[in-house]
Amino acid sequence: MRSLTEQDIRNSFVNCSKGEAKRLTVPRDLAERPWEDLDFLGWRDPGAPDRSYLVTERDGRLVGVTMRFQTAQRGFLHRSMCSLCLTTHPRGGVSLMTAPKAGAAGRDGNSVGVYMCTDLACSLYLRGKKEPESGARFEESLSLEEQIARTRGNLAAFLDKLHT
Repeated sequence: MRSLTEQDIRNSFVNCSKGEAKRLTVPRDLAERPWEDLDFLGWRDPGAPDRSYLVTERDGRLVGVTMRFQTAQRGFLHRSMCSLCLTTHPRGGVSLMTAPKAGAAGRDGNSVGVYMCTDLACSLYLRGKKEPESGARFEESLSLEEQIARTRGNLAAFLDKLHT
């Protein structure tokens, strides 16, 4: 992914108003992000613990999405799998992220959900740049490039649901 500026990020959101995009918290460490290892930029809002944001490139343009999530309520030994990168995590490592649909449907209260790594570090788990709390990802027969393509495809399918 190419590096982004704060203005790039604010202009990318498709499921909130311009005023909401102007007020949301943007990461201050944009210059230090490992852009070449990211398929999307994802972050949690430090001022609103149930909010997270995701920005990615799609068809030559940036697409930003606001999402909400609930903290895990499952048992201590329960494990969950991210629907994007297929990384498994112990309790709290995967959350159901819900995003309002774009346009009139979102204003009417319709939303779409996807189970994602709570820390939104899917790209780094895939590339071995970050280890899940459990210590490792399961071994796959797919190459890294195929795993990245699958993750991008899973993200695209989620984003497509925001517009239908």
